Order: sequence, then C-alpha cells, then structure tokens
Amino acid sequence: MTDSSSINTVLVANRGEIAMRVMRTCQELGVRTVAVYSTPDRRAPHVRLADEAYHIGPAAASESYLDMQALLDVAARSGADAVHPGYGFLSENADFAEACADAGLTFIGPSPEAIRAMGDKTAARTLMKEAGVPMAPGTPNAVEHVETAAQKAEEIGYPVLIKAAAGGGGKGMRIVRDPSNFERAMQMAQSEAQNAFGDGRVFVEKYIDQPRHIEFQILADTHGHTIHLFERECSIQRRHQKVIEEAPSSILTPEKRQEMGEAAVAAAEACGYVNAGTVEFLVDAELNFYFMEMNTRLQVEHPVTEAITGIDLVAEQIRVAAGEPLGYTQDDLTIDGHSIECRVYAENPTENFLPDPGPLLRHAAPSGVGVRVDAGVEEGGEVLIHYDPMISKLVTWGSDRDHAIRRMRRALHEYEIAGMHTTIPFCQFAMQHEAFCSGQFSTHFVDTHFDPAALHPSDATFDLYAALAAVSEAHARSESDLDLTETTASNGRPWRRRRRHIR
Repeated sequence: MTDSSSINTVLVANRGEIAMRVMRTCQELGVRTVAVYSTPDRRAPHVRLADEAYHIGPAAASESYLDMQALLDVAARSGADAVHPGYGFLSENADFAEACADAGLTFIGPSPEAIRAMGDKTAARTLMKEAGVPMAPGTPNAVEHVETAAQKAEEIGYPVLIKAAAGGGGKGMRIVRDPSNFERAMQMAQSEAQNAFGDGRVFVEKYIDQPRHIEFQILADTHGHTIHLFERECSIQRRHQKVIEEAPSSILTPEKRQEMGEAAVAAAEACGYVNAGTVEFLVDAELNFYFMEMNTRLQVEHPVTEAITGIDLVAEQIRVAAGEPLGYTQDDLTIDGHSIECRVYAENPTENFLPDPGPLLRHAAPSGVGVRVDAGVEEGGEVLIHYDPMISKLVTWGSDRDHAIRRMRRALHEYEIAGMHTTIPFCQFAMQHEAFCSGQFSTHFVDTHFDPAALHPSDATFDLYAALAAVSEAHARSESDLDLTETTASNGRPWRRRRRHIR
C-alpha cells in the first residue's frame, strides 16, 4: 500500500478555475504543482499560482491544451509524477490516460478501460442494463440508417431523443416529437456529433417529458470500496448545458435517494471504476429514474457536494490515485444543509446566452459566511474567445434550501463585474422565481419561465457606466494620493458609491 507521499509533483493539464482549485488543494497536501499555459494565458492566475509553469502552444486548444505530447513533454521536463486532467479538454480521453500510464505517470482519474466503457454511450447502455441500472427504452446500439432509426422510433413511441453515441454536453442531441421531422433531425445530430467528437454515430431513446436532471457523485478506491456522496440537481440548463446546480435535490425522498445511490454505485462497479465520477439520471414526475450517462471525471458542480458532505473531492482524487483507501464508508456520510452553485459565464442572457468574451474591467467577488467563489480570471484579465466563457462558480451554503437561496440572492447582488454581459442577471431571475423557489421545475425551466425582457432594462448598459465610474474614481484617488482600496465607514466602497449615482 502506498500513501500520499507517492505523489510529489502534479502536472495540472488544464486552465482556469479548475486549475486554480487543484493547485490550492495540492498546496494543502504539500504537493508541488506544475502549470501549463497557451500563449494568451501567459499571465493567467493559475500560471502565477503554480510552483512551475510551461508554455505549450498557441491559443487554439488543439495546439496547446489538447496536445498530448506537449503535456507529456512538460511532465518529463518538470519531473512530475502525476497528472490531474481537471474537466474538459483531455479529462475523458482514454488515449491520454493510457499515454500517461505508458510514460510512468499516475493519471488522477479512472482507468483507460473505464473511460472507454462509459465514453461510448451505446456500450455504456448495454453495460448498465446488464448491471440492473434502470434504462429509458431505446436502441441498444448506434443506428446508422435513417430508415432503421425511424422504425425504432415508432416502436419506442414519440417523442424520442436522438443522441450522440460518443459524447455529451448537449452536442449531437435532437428532440423529435413529429415523425415527419425525424430524418432531418437525425442528419443534424449526426453532423453535429461528427464535428464535435469525430464520431457521427447516434442512438435513439424515449424522451422523458418535463424531466429532472439528477446526478450522483461517486468515489471508488483501488481496494474495492465504492460509495456515493449523494445527489446534485442540475435541471436549470440552457442549450442542454447546466448553469445552476444544487445539492441535495428538493424532490428526492430518503428512500428514492437510497435507491438511486445504490444504482449509481452499481454503475460504477460494473465498469471497474476508480477515483471520482458522476452517474447521471433523468427523473420523471413519478420519480422513476433512468440512467443517462456517466462522466468519468470531476464535475464543474462538485463544490455543492463538498459543501454538504465536508469532503474535499480533489484531495480524495489525489489520495485515491496514490493508492490510499477511502477512510470512511457509506454509513459514515450524512447530508449537512443545502448548497447552490451559479455558474457565472461571460454570456448574454438576453441573446440566447451567446458568449460575450473580452477584457474583465471589474471583478469584485462576494464573500462572507457560507459563500465560496472559484474564479479562473481576475480583474484586469480577459475572458478569452478561444475557451469556455466561464468567469467563476459562485457557491452558497445554508442550513436548509431557503437559507441557501437567500444567501445566493445576497451574493449575486454583491457580485460586481464590468466589461461584459454575464449570467448573473439570469441567476438572479431564477433565484426569485416561484418555480425554482418551490422546487417545481424541470430541465425546461429556461424555455418555460425565462423572459429576457424581465431583466432590468439598464443591465445591458450598466457595465459600461460602471467601468467609467471605476476609471473616474481611480483617477480622482491618484490625484489625491489616496488608495483606491481604502474603505471608511463614512464613504463605503467607491464602486458602491459611484453605482448609486449611476442608478
């Protein structure tokens, strides 16, 4: 048996807030960190935080963060003995996990075999069916010909969902309610899947109307122990991608939670899973649940699980990769309170959440008891057009769901960002909406309830005025030899003072 000292240096093969998070955890464990960066990321916060940093290529991810050989070369040059892939990029790439092993590196994640088994959605469905995990009716294998797929859709019964066999994240996915639209929808799904994953295969399954998206966090060590850390509700989505998550779900009974948790553990054990992963389910109005997919990596929304369990998932990933057993059993785990995460993206909610990258002129994150902000960019930096437009993850914890919502409302109100549109106004809308507050919502929340016109009419122009106010304040303070960060009881934060005048 090894201990955590068997991992001395971790190459963090990612960027942004997840790279920051991994590095901070490594520092707490006494593990040295190595960062990689593309040309436009040379001044990024994760580069400064690392013990060492190496340039790996230009802005294009295909020539930097997705370049396996460049990452392996940095690992060799830096003396790293482990690689943490974060999420996105190469985190679910079995070939990369295999290449790390071949190079004598510990891949902080599951085995290549497990990644492959769960990465192919049709193979995963077959495996889950054999393990007794509930499945929505659908084709057992990928279907290539439209005629065959349409016949299967008729047998399953409309509406149906056409899904990419080799990927997720909403890409290569089409809902079909009318048989006359099936052929075109399948062609579009195949084309999108090919472009996104290099694999145009699709399969067909029954579409669950008004579903809830509920996932279970699992952890498994190399000593045969597999547990779940309860569920996360991820139903507030745009373009089939999550934007607000919470733990636990407001609709699960203790009995249903146990049933779904046991199914998630069975799913992980069926593919010999080790390390952290997530088993995702769709849940209908009667609380019937159906396996959707397994993400063989850490999730963006993992902080809400940490908040209700007190377990540092990144630290557990490193310990498991070092060969340590889990130090607790399922019976040792309990749910403490409630946690909500709002993803703060540089996106315009009034324009169908289109990305709005650019310079971050102002970034003042909220703080206080029960508030956590994981940010990958800072004031004066830039949200780059080349990558995911996430600015940060805003997380609150409360003794119950109402408490967590109230804290999130306050934190969103205090969050100051200028230079771009963000998802903050949408998150504020959701936190006030009766459907969300009552827990009576589905994955169609945005389509059903969100009216962009409901956002404050000045939101679109406020950033510009706020940025000008900050520049004006800085100029005035520089002339009077005062520190911009100076705060007194009489004047408060200068940003707030100017903001009141603008309004």
